[in-house]
Amino acid sequence: MYYMICSQDVENSLALRMQTREKHLARLHELTSQGRLLIAGPLPAVDAENPGDAGFTGSLVVAEFDSLEDAQQWANADPYLDAGVYESSIVKPFKKVLP
Repeated sequence: MYYMICSQDVENSLALRMQTREKHLARLHELTSQGRLLIAGPLPAVDAENPGDAGFTGSLVVAEFDSLEDAQQWANADPYLDAGVYESSIVKPFKKVLP
């Protein structure tokens, strides 16, 4: 089943994000190679694809896991959480309807 992981950044997280980005992306690439990633990306702090110095307010990941517990464990191991980028994460089941 798919699970949605929506993470909220701390204030002024851009520098921390940049320092930890490669480790964070490596885990997403692993999900992709396993055919489990539906979608992932950051949430810009302003209405722009490239928010520049405004940075991001969080991230969204929708991926397949065996259980809610497995999805929560994966979210809890995110390098962004360890680096202090994320303030919190919400993990919920997700039912893909479209497309």
